[in-house]
Amino acid sequence: MFWSIIFLLLGFIFLIKGADFLVDGSSSIAKKYKISNLVIGLTIVAFGTSAPELLISAIASFEGNSGISLGNIIGSNISNTLLILGIISIISPIVVSESTVNKEIPFSFLAILALAFLVNDFLLNGGGESVLTRGDGLVLLLFFIIFIYYTFGLSKTSRGLLDDLGKDELEEIHKHKTWVSYSMITGGLLLLFLGGEWIVSSATDLAYTLGLSQSLVGLTIVALGTSLPELAASITAARRGKASMAVGNVVGSNIFNFLWVLGFSSMIRPITYSSFLNIDILVLAGVTLLLIFLIYLGKKNILTKKEGLILLSLYFFYIIYLIARG
Repeated sequence: MFWSIIFLLLGFIFLIKGADFLVDGSSSIAKKYKISNLVIGLTIVAFGTSAPELLISAIASFEGNSGISLGNIIGSNISNTLLILGIISIISPIVVSESTVNKEIPFSFLAILALAFLVNDFLLNGGGESVLTRGDGLVLLLFFIIFIYYTFGLSKTSRGLLDDLGKDELEEIHKHKTWVSYSMITGGLLLLFLGGEWIVSSATDLAYTLGLSQSLVGLTIVALGTSLPELAASITAARRGKASMAVGNVVGSNIFNFLWVLGFSSMIRPITYSSFLNIDILVLAGVTLLLIFLIYLGKKNILTKKEGLILLSLYFFYIIYLIARG
């Protein structure tokens, strides 16, 4: 158990640093070929921040650890919405753009509903084992393509997620020597793979040793660990007076996780779904609707400190519920 915890912690460190190296190296090469900061932000940076969840879920799916694969994504999205937005809005009130409230967050809710129907096969065939098949994964990836098309369309209007991504932050991209950039990409991919492999194997060992389900470990420890990059980036943005970036980071990450990560993972190998995760999907759907309600409550399009406390309190109650559920 001791070594499982050590490798779990090392896995998270490798995962986070690997994502950083991959993004920095890829962004540097993109800048060298005069690709705009906007495109870099919407592709390389966005994909890079989802790399931890992608590697964990893909490896877990390939090894048949479906509980960790699905628990990681659902738990990560709940952590993003309740924990990260809760902390950031306590640090500094968050101004949310109209487009994010009216389009991106509802799109995120639609992704939750799509996954809920795809994984609950009994709703359509009245019984049998529920599985996120390769066909289901293809559906999620098609939704993801629609989202990417929509996001690139925003480049003409510079609204919504583009405001929240913080275009001036992308000006800080540095150009390295070509060999340094490719070394960063190679090293980043290696760290991501090693970190992901260690996290999955360590989390599986811990679940077995402690008598816990893989889903519980995925919903808590693994989900929180893979949310650390978003949390760190959002706290940094809040301290710099750019708390509005947090909503774009969270909403974008949630959509990427459900559509891209789960879509890709289930294309590698169909993911068996346990129906008791329906409760967690309902929780995620509920907190997404609550987020919209809180943004409209009081000062319109602003998440205040009081509302941040509500989100943070709900996260702790959810964790207590998960522990009690076992």
